[in-house]
Amino acid sequence: MNIVVLVKQVPDTATERKLNPADSTVDRASSDGVINELCEYAIEEALLLKEKHGGEVTILSAGPDQATDSIRKALSMGADKAVHLNDEALHGSDSLQTAYALAKALGTIEFDLVILGSESTDARTGVVAAALAEYLGLPQLTLANKVDIDGSSVRVQRQTDDGYDVVEATLPAVVSVVEKINEPRYPSFKLIMAAKKKPVTKLGAADAAIDTALVGVANATTAVVDFAEAPPRAAGTVVKDEGNGGVQIADFLAAKKFV
Repeated sequence: MNIVVLVKQVPDTATERKLNPADSTVDRASSDGVINELCEYAIEEALLLKEKHGGEVTILSAGPDQATDSIRKALSMGADKAVHLNDEALHGSDSLQTAYALAKALGTIEFDLVILGSESTDARTGVVAAALAEYLGLPQLTLANKVDIDGSSVRVQRQTDDGYDVVEATLPAVVSVVEKINEPRYPSFKLIMAAKKKPVTKLGAADAAIDTALVGVANATTAVVDFAEAPPRAAGTVVKDEGNGGVQIADFLAAKKFV
């Protein structure tokens, strides 16, 4: 079984994230880049399926040069190889454009299953999986907290507010996962060293037959109209309890419309 995992490098949520005032896109140079958290769950699920059914796991990532660090991290978790889609024409692409570009890149890879996280921490649109499946003409199984493969079919438990639904489709298919599906493994020193020798194929827009008139910030279907930096954090309100501390706190919360 050939499984492709989509991996996105995002700004570290532990650092301050900024937008570039020149074009209102994410300023990736202002913070460290890390693997999107939900992508790690997708990688782990692909590795578990490989261990059970055999085959290989390929990482596919679209991003600038620094995304190489996250690709190597994914390889050090146990993936076999990677494809890096990197082209300046893709800069500033929105979710739909990204799904289009990824679909074109997937056209260069043999696969039975595509797995990705249900959303990213930098955009949180949660639409890439559905858009990707539409571009590929494949069934989508979203918000999976369990994945089972049986021959040529895939079955997932789709997480809902009340529990889960069971959804089944024929391979090939696109599956997006949630954080409850597994616990991502930590790379061992041996795998970290081995990852340095694993093949990473470089793709440009032309290599994937991507129409550059359909991607990039200038052609995006959505745009950031305006933004401002968050104001400095103000000093907190100190409540001195002289017998009426509870009332003061309740009044404060009511004034802020929290209660």
